[in-house]
Amino acid sequence: MAKPAGSGQIDTMRLIIDTDTAGDDVFSLMLALTRPGVTVEAITIAHGNVGFVQHAENALVTLARCGKIGVPVYLGAQAPFTRAPLDAAYVFGHDGMSDSGFAQAVQRPAEGHAVDELVRRIMDAPGEITLIAQAPLTNIALAYLREPRIAKALKHLWVMGGTDNGVGNVTPAAEYNFYVDPEAAKIVVNAGFNLSIATWTLTLNDGLWSTAQLAELEALGTDKARFFTDVNRASLAFARETEGLDGSLHPDALTCAIALDESLILEAEDCVVDVETMGELTRGYLSVSHAILPDIEIADPALKRRPPNARVIKKIDQAGFFAAMKQTLL
Repeated sequence: MAKPAGSGQIDTMRLIIDTDTAGDDVFSLMLALTRPGVTVEAITIAHGNVGFVQHAENALVTLARCGKIGVPVYLGAQAPFTRAPLDAAYVFGHDGMSDSGFAQAVQRPAEGHAVDELVRRIMDAPGEITLIAQAPLTNIALAYLREPRIAKALKHLWVMGGTDNGVGNVTPAAEYNFYVDPEAAKIVVNAGFNLSIATWTLTLNDGLWSTAQLAELEALGTDKARFFTDVNRASLAFARETEGLDGSLHPDALTCAIALDESLILEAEDCVVDVETMGELTRGYLSVSHAILPDIEIADPALKRRPPNARVIKKIDQAGFFAAMKQTLL
């Protein structure tokens, strides 16, 4: 069943972003850091796109570029639950910033572990903190296992990950964040969070900025616009050369944009979701219920109906999403 658009741009938001900062993760951070009314209270770092320590460095560089030095950046899980880390330097460059050679940030990572900080900050302010998760979900799963009450204490959890009955970007079945740590993803989607998921399928449909749009952003001529263009260079080349696209894809920025302004959501559905952790060909697959299916207990009496556990975003306002990024770069 289609759901109506959200209530609009927030007036105030207390936000934590969990990230493996590289490429589009940077642009998600920029959207949040520059949005009036949004307080980014912490950035937590997970393994993922490139070298673990580099994720923190990229977040610190982004803070400086946005004039937000002082937002604490906490190091978290350096590896998935059961496998070795898997990076995506082939997409983002070895430094995750298109090998742009940015100078090291003056600010350094804060003392303390990301998982401890997630638990502490959420439990100290029940019902007030929104969390955007744009990395493999290891930090979030570990925080939940340490303190299960965070699932109800968190105001909203936004996850970029998985696919919605579509093709993945690592295997045909799986998107990167869920493929890298499916055990963590399975814990998180079944934990009872107030959960919205922006999938890779949504990104393929609504998260492409064309070559012409990217040129429009570059033409702004601001420091932030130049930074955007430099960081996006490797992702753009990968999208053109490997994926055959006229532009670049922006899943993390998309997730952040709709978290900050739910009026950008044009269609969503409350779904039953779960994650495959065992399949040889489907490890990391996000199973999403669909209206075309029969009631599950009718199809197989051995199966039991489950209530929806996530809102899956189906369609967004592409023009509004691009306008939000353009405003950020002014």
